[in-house]
Amino acid sequence: MSLQGTYCFSTMGKIYDGEEKISRQDPHQGPLFYFVGKTLFISGASRGIGLAIALRAARDKANIAIAAKTATPHPTLPGTIYTAAEEIEKAGGRVCDIREEDQVQSAIEQTAKAFGGIDILVNNASAISLTDTQATTVKKYDLMHSINGRGTWMVSKYAMPYLIKSNKNPHILNMSPPLSMKEQWFKNNVAYTMSKMNMSMCVLGMAGELRRHKVGVNALWPLTLIGTSALKLVGDTEKMSMRSPEIMADAAYEVLKKDGSQFTGQFLVDELFLRQEGFTNMDQYAPGVRKFSPDFFVTDEVLQEIEALRKTQGWN
Repeated sequence: MSLQGTYCFSTMGKIYDGEEKISRQDPHQGPLFYFVGKTLFISGASRGIGLAIALRAARDKANIAIAAKTATPHPTLPGTIYTAAEEIEKAGGRVCDIREEDQVQSAIEQTAKAFGGIDILVNNASAISLTDTQATTVKKYDLMHSINGRGTWMVSKYAMPYLIKSNKNPHILNMSPPLSMKEQWFKNNVAYTMSKMNMSMCVLGMAGELRRHKVGVNALWPLTLIGTSALKLVGDTEKMSMRSPEIMADAAYEVLKKDGSQFTGQFLVDELFLRQEGFTNMDQYAPGVRKFSPDFFVTDEVLQEIEALRKTQGWN
């Protein structure tokens, strides 16, 4: 399975009138609807973090194209591209399915044609298998690398011409970890870590490639485990302390507001970045919880920096 040939697509254009109250703390002054008139292409948006980012942008009257491999109901996971489109529509969008398109290039082209361009690309689509080398099948290896590495590179490739033409602060944002070649991240799940670092290497290289075009290219990664339905497939989550996907959506929102011509090539961790931006209400993502299960690829240095900020800034 790969992005090309297995993805379904829907596009949402924000058309409602009136303002919707936003309950989450916004650390910045400025326009309430930052994304109004901008077009986002988001991969892996049928559920979890991708859907949360799409819904956050939909509240800003953005034009949103979502791409996801889930077109029919999964036996154990909720959400398909069509239920996601319906949910985004309830947030104020209008749905126009282009489900017959099975090529990434065609979906990108149709999105640009429908909305007059593409301003932001979010590469969220990802596959995971936390298995060592002997327990990882070649089929599973191919799945992770075709989606995580090849898919991210390919969607970025076809979106680039439109991002370069955009005059609306264009960005690429990958949901991938800080680059690290430490053995501890590879030894237990070599294939998965390779595929995720592949996504991060796209950030490193494309930030340099697109710098002269003033396109920001950054990575965002969660500090803690995020309570998505997909996580339940890879482990027992009953005793894990997790946060809601909205923390990643809010962090993504703040990253994409940055001036991409200056803020690029960054590898960000959600809570650390939000706190550095003046966003301190972390309680809303897991009310009352203070000890969390850290995600993969989070270093001791990041944990220490966040702990210091927690002591000075608090949680609300």
